Amino acid sequence: SSSPQQSIESQGNKTMNTQNQLRQELRQDYQIALAHDRFGMSVAARLSNASDALPNDISERLRVARAQAVSRRKLVAAPLTASVVVANGSSATLTYGGGGGDDDFSLWDRIASALPLIALLVGLVSIHFIQNERRANELAEIDAALLIDDLPPAAYTDPGFVQFLKAKRDMQQ
Repeated sequence: SSSPQQSIESQGNKTMNTQNQLRQELRQDYQIALAHDRFGMSVAARLSNASDALPNDISERLRVARAQAVSRRKLVAAPLTASVVVANGSSATLTYGGGGGDDDFSLWDRIASALPLIALLVGLVSIHFIQNERRANELAEIDAALLIDDLPPAAYTDPGFVQFLKAKRDMQQ
């Protein structure tokens, strides 16, 4: 049977092996990206040398295309470095820094990023209520005008009557 000391050491070895494996994978990715960049630069240099013999308009289009390709290329990420030592019982673990994760946002950052959406929703709800209130006031004015006026019953069925009331109200204001 293994002693507690041996199990702690084996956990530490697993952690170190995992960290070494991560470092190795990051180095490989970085080296591959550098190799791609070198290849692209050598192809661009050869194309530039061969473009001297081409007509001016074609060489200008090639220059613009090269500039666009360079602006669209992927940027090579720098390898991550250990930034924090986390104590876990009797062992310590290195965690890798590098931004871009959700852990970088504090509660206040999340609230601040939600404020514009909340303001938009409050504005839309306010506009909805204001428009409904205006429409209700317009209908109430029309109903009041109908009840106060002495008109024959046939006037109420006339399709132009509502327009007449609106025009009358606009003239009074």
